[in-house]
Amino acid sequence: MAQIIVLVGTTKGAFLLAGDADRRDWACSAPMCDGWPINHVIGDPDTGMIWAAGGGDWHGAGIWRSADQGATWQLAKLTKGQIDDWAANDPDFAAMIGWTDTPLPFGDAFSQIWSLAYADGVLYAGTKPAMLIKSHDHGQTWEKVEGLTDHPSAADWHGGAAGLVLHSIVTDPDNPRKIWVGISAAGVFATEDGGATWDRRNRLSNTTACTHHDHPAAPRDGETGHCVHNMMRAPGAGDVLYQQNHHGVWRSADGGRSWDDVNNGLPSTFGFPIRVHPRDPDTVWTLPLNGDSDGRYPPDAAAAVWRSRDGGQSWQAMRAGLPQQSCYFTVLRQAMGGDTRDPAGVYFGTNSGSVFASRDEGDSWQEIARHLPTVLAVEVLDRA
Repeated sequence: MAQIIVLVGTTKGAFLLAGDADRRDWACSAPMCDGWPINHVIGDPDTGMIWAAGGGDWHGAGIWRSADQGATWQLAKLTKGQIDDWAANDPDFAAMIGWTDTPLPFGDAFSQIWSLAYADGVLYAGTKPAMLIKSHDHGQTWEKVEGLTDHPSAADWHGGAAGLVLHSIVTDPDNPRKIWVGISAAGVFATEDGGATWDRRNRLSNTTACTHHDHPAAPRDGETGHCVHNMMRAPGAGDVLYQQNHHGVWRSADGGRSWDDVNNGLPSTFGFPIRVHPRDPDTVWTLPLNGDSDGRYPPDAAAAVWRSRDGGQSWQAMRAGLPQQSCYFTVLRQAMGGDTRDPAGVYFGTNSGSVFASRDEGDSWQEIARHLPTVLAVEVLDRA
């Protein structure tokens, strides 16, 4: 059984990249989850359970789970898709695909699962359109977190280019009643009572320092801008959070109650993923792209992961092993993961089907998979 697995979600299923002890040699599985679009894949290091979430208009929304490192999978289908309508009206098609008329727990309330998180025995999932659901039995049965759905601001939530999606679910390992979520484009929300009540947390720490921008997702009116792209909590006490949103990288030292601009030194304020070191709250990685309307590829068509060792006060471009000419890929919001080793490993996937890995916290990079479908998500199951 592999001790470290890079979990890759793509437009054509989930893939598992099993690594050796040195993180040098990697074996790629065949596509899993019946070729469903998989927006996020996570694993539980204590049990080895893996969950893969996704779907779309054709399949409906669902969450796959495997207890044997991908050898077999079970699907918890949550909403219907076009395939169900076809099968309901065509007995021959229904027989061909093995379809049965089984009630689905959420009907047609959402079309996709966009994010997963597992904390203190509870599995959480974020959907499109945005709501939060949870399971107390490892993903077999699900219920809605009503407190977020019923938030007073919900009627004013507006979707980004990909729709109204709940894509980041962040928990406190020492207090499972604390949860933060990121919704595009409604912003950051937090609960400290297990989801019964939620606060909206997007306030800028220094409004006067924020210059005016014309883009509707940019910071204004005392807030960071609501189009959050990805968010992570730093290790340790203090509830330090980082987010990459549509207009920059931001750091909060108070659980999201206020946010500091930490873009100084980066080549662009646009990008999707953010990653925080598993032990050092001041070490963070991001992958800037040239701009929202400029192609969404690395600046100067030369790939670099940018690393900060001081909480975003300064940044360094890490390029060794990454393509430096004619590089036009995009790295999407959930397509950067990390392991817990020392030194920490960092991994990212591209829309051109490559996965890159660093065994030395970003100093150098190795391409460990290529020619995959568009990579939507990268996480790591590390059982060392």
